Amino acid sequence: MNLDVGIKSRCHINTNADGDRFVGLKADTDDAVVYFPLGYRLPESEQEIKRDILHLFAVLAAFTDKNDKLIQVKKFEAPQTVDFPINAYMEIINYYMDNGYYMEKDPVYKTKDRGKVSWTKTIQRQRPLLQQNPDTKGFSPVYTKYTVRESTPNENKEITRIHQHCVYESFSKMGWIFTPYMPPMAEGNFDVSRFLVVLRDKLGNTNNDKEKRLFQSMIEMLKFLDEKTSERQFYFGTDNFEGVWERLIDRVFGIKNKDDYFPKAKWRLRQGRYKEKRPLQPDTIMIYGDKIYVLDAKYYKYGATKNPDDLPNAASINKQITYGEYIYQTQSMQNENLYNAFLMPYNMADNMFDFTEPYENVGEAYGEWKGDNHYYERIQGILVDVRYLMYHYTGNPKRNIMKLAASIEKALKENNGLLPGMTADES
Repeated sequence: MNLDVGIKSRCHINTNADGDRFVGLKADTDDAVVYFPLGYRLPESEQEIKRDILHLFAVLAAFTDKNDKLIQVKKFEAPQTVDFPINAYMEIINYYMDNGYYMEKDPVYKTKDRGKVSWTKTIQRQRPLLQQNPDTKGFSPVYTKYTVRESTPNENKEITRIHQHCVYESFSKMGWIFTPYMPPMAEGNFDVSRFLVVLRDKLGNTNNDKEKRLFQSMIEMLKFLDEKTSERQFYFGTDNFEGVWERLIDRVFGIKNKDDYFPKAKWRLRQGRYKEKRPLQPDTIMIYGDKIYVLDAKYYKYGATKNPDDLPNAASINKQITYGEYIYQTQSMQNENLYNAFLMPYNMADNMFDFTEPYENVGEAYGEWKGDNHYYERIQGILVDVRYLMYHYTGNPKRNIMKLAASIEKALKENNGLLPGMTADES
């Protein structure tokens, strides 16, 4: 892999056009490219970009499932599942950078006046002084020197050679994210079957958490290499980032139990029992104070194109109104306490709208069949900065919930001047 190429040139921001939807890492022995999602803003410094790459991997690991990991390698070919154990590779690199190669330590015994005493060897090797006990009038041995156990690294152990092979493999694929340094190639045969036997034995006989993580990571790497020996290219990521976008939105803003907000439906059958059909399920229900916000995460291109064709269509609009109507009726809501919004990605540092905040409104959608008498019938189009969201899915979400709620409510008030069918420029 060419380590002289700048890290920013290895990064690509998706357009979400056909053939440009993969988010994650694609690499082979010659090169590697990291694909960021539509609307992502790369920082300027290489150090920050490296941090963003690692954070992207963490987001993908946390929010992709088996279905998301299907990618289309070439047009007309069957999708391929991506099982590259990126966390294992990262663990091996991190351990090496913090500790060097893993080495077992052989015991060494020395004569000292303090340390980890081996009483068996002290009794065998040291000559005690005899001290009389005034109570029993007997004599007790007193040692002024002890045989102390110490340890010294043993570089010839097989586990060290296995780690050297794994470190070289990790750096050859992923080390460029951390450093241009490349450790030397390990000596000896790369015997996956033998290595796995040794590592599983070590894993079963250690209580050290750091060693457990290392041994497990090495096992995962070797299993991957054993299965993928014929493939030069490897992948970590997804062609379906819209699923990740939905789960990110739900993690940051949503409540855990949404069942009470699902519009349900049944069949009344002439013969047989009633059959309930799968209910409509809103992406996210956000609650702030006594207000409810129905959120639909749309990984659409409008924030990058400003093209109305890239906005949610009538089917999505009508579905959102149905969600709102169901909640309005079943939860006995006040009009001013129920809101509706689409959340779409954008880059707040570089966009066609001159927006500069993490949450910005572009207008509202409504259904001509319903009108806009209720707040929930006016679905606010909110652009969300992608990088901001990806860095704020952990921790206390209250601050972001408050910000989004304020943005939606402010937008609804400001959009009161928009007549049906008009844009802000026309009103």
